[in-house]
Amino acid sequence: MSEAKPKIILRTEGFPDQRSIKTYVDKAEGYTAVRKVLGGLSREQVIEEVKQSGLRGRGGAGFLTGLKWSFVPKDMPGPKYLICNNDESEPGTFKDRYICTVNPHQIIEGMIIAAYAIGANKGYIYTRWEFQEEIGYLETAIKEAYEAGFLGKNLFGSGFDFELDHYSGAGAYICGEETGLISSLEGKKGQPKVKPPFPAVSGYLGRPTIVNNTETLANVPWIINHGAKAFRQWGTEKSPGTKLFSISGALNKPGVYEVPLGYPFASLLNDEGGGMQAGRSLKALIPGGASAPVLTPTECEGLTMDYEAMAQRGTMLGSGAVMIIDDRQSIAELLKVTIEFFAHESCGQCTPCREGTGWLNNIMDGILDRSAKPDNIERLRTVSRNMGGKTICALSDACAMPVMAFVQKFSDELQAYLAAGSGSHSK
Repeated sequence: MSEAKPKIILRTEGFPDQRSIKTYVDKAEGYTAVRKVLGGLSREQVIEEVKQSGLRGRGGAGFLTGLKWSFVPKDMPGPKYLICNNDESEPGTFKDRYICTVNPHQIIEGMIIAAYAIGANKGYIYTRWEFQEEIGYLETAIKEAYEAGFLGKNLFGSGFDFELDHYSGAGAYICGEETGLISSLEGKKGQPKVKPPFPAVSGYLGRPTIVNNTETLANVPWIINHGAKAFRQWGTEKSPGTKLFSISGALNKPGVYEVPLGYPFASLLNDEGGGMQAGRSLKALIPGGASAPVLTPTECEGLTMDYEAMAQRGTMLGSGAVMIIDDRQSIAELLKVTIEFFAHESCGQCTPCREGTGWLNNIMDGILDRSAKPDNIERLRTVSRNMGGKTICALSDACAMPVMAFVQKFSDELQAYLAAGSGSHSK
């Protein structure tokens, strides 16, 4: 493991039989962190170590993980729950399913530690239904962990019990939102709930519940084994550790790469991604999945891959889905498929989202077939402004923010597309 590019998550990557419990135990300190925790650390000590590490949620929001755990009431009687949010649905994102492919046992070990920290004896991994191969890997790993005595009753003679089940969703984007996921897990329609109460107080079945992203939980064993200070040797002050980035587009080596937070975008593009394909140039960057506002090549100069750098440029690191838009791609068509996705995935619960995404989709239809008026491009921005911050969850904002950025930064191209004759419409 080099100092420049450590492996905290992908420690078994490339080994023969990389997913097996034997490989995890033999090659990646597998299940040593949970032994350390259950061998004498208090719940408060575990939470404090994760707090000190500065680990932020890797699902998109970037909230401090240890702080989130601390919100669970300590003395409330009755069951508590831990849920791994493996419902990876953001367009351009495929890093969580890659963890399932490379190292599912690290997810399980992270869950045992997190469950102990919050006082939960029951956990669920909630996976998007379409990930059939990854579901198989997870269920095999859970079976292996039970057979090895790493799941179940009285783990390592500590008196702590932890039962873990896997649950497949039905492929709804909205169930990536934690309260929508909880509703689905309860057997209800997958719709987000009004907060407060927050899940840490009243979540699954009305009980205290923590929902953490897959990558977030996979960081926990390394932090426990090596300490918060070691974790902070990589990344930035406010964005410590490493991050998995799913990089796609007209690159020579698209894929999933683990690099320290704060890593230069130019290095991620050219070193890990192998640079742009011959004859293609960077036209735009979507740095954190489809809901992240687009950046121009000029805005990418000097860009680093961390939460603060993205916020300074008016966008988001999000889930780490780095989407490279090259010079041959039509901004109008890209905007259309983005809006169409969010319109399709809106649960319909909130009027600004249900109606707003539909209006945006209809306006884009008119732009694509050149029947819209020129002022309809500005209308995209007007509708989007009326959608932001007015709904139960952030899906409405997730549609509105990229639309406003595209209209602001690529208005000339959208106007030219609308003005062009139908014969220039690419197929």
